[in-house]
Amino acid sequence: MKKAAIWLALILVLPGCSGSWGWYVVNPYTSTGLTNLRFLADGLYYTILLSFSAIAISVVVGLLIALPGLSANRKLRGINRTYVEVVRAVPILVLILWVYYGLPQMANISISVFWAGVVALALSDSAFEAEIFRAGIQSINRGQYEAARSVSLSYPDTMRFVILPQAIRRILPALGNQLVYMLKMSSLVSVIGMQELTRRANELVVTEYRPLEVYTVLVLEYLALILVVSAAVRWVERRMRTDERF
Repeated sequence: MKKAAIWLALILVLPGCSGSWGWYVVNPYTSTGLTNLRFLADGLYYTILLSFSAIAISVVVGLLIALPGLSANRKLRGINRTYVEVVRAVPILVLILWVYYGLPQMANISISVFWAGVVALALSDSAFEAEIFRAGIQSINRGQYEAARSVSLSYPDTMRFVILPQAIRRILPALGNQLVYMLKMSSLVSVIGMQELTRRANELVVTEYRPLEVYTVLVLEYLALILVVSAAVRWVERRMRTDERF
């Protein structure tokens, strides 16, 4: 009965709406549609480059911020907590605008749209990466530290060869989630003119006046991209045997 009601609603509603739809603007079998699809797809390169550049920087910065949080020194832990709480409290859109418009005036430097987006995204994500690394490192049994000390490994070597390899295996799913999050948040960089997927979709809507059709393609682009990245993360997880408990 429920399925029949759904089909009945579709039969009654779709014919009445079909006249107002303009799927021809994204129809790959027409010259206009193919041109529009190519225009939208060209933004994929910048979305991927922006996201992967930002995540690479944020992972390094996050690790460097996480290490003071593991120290017995109260001041070092204070630096970690202050950085994490302040950065996490700032909305990412506000941070993008501040980096692009405010940082050049404050530091008297010139920054491109791309690097403004990378810096803002990396800065915002680094606070979350720091907490992920801190939790992963703290989850390693203290016996691992004692075993490394017993063979005269220094603290940097202990972290490099013993602790971090194990911690990364445990936090890899969380790092993968942050990469997916970064891909989605990269759409916000469109507000400062970055020619990524969302910006190009907005420009096409202005020229074609077909928001439903254009944004539907945009949704499908992000969906396909994130499904591919998620599958790649799961493959890496299997390769690294992150699910050791099973």
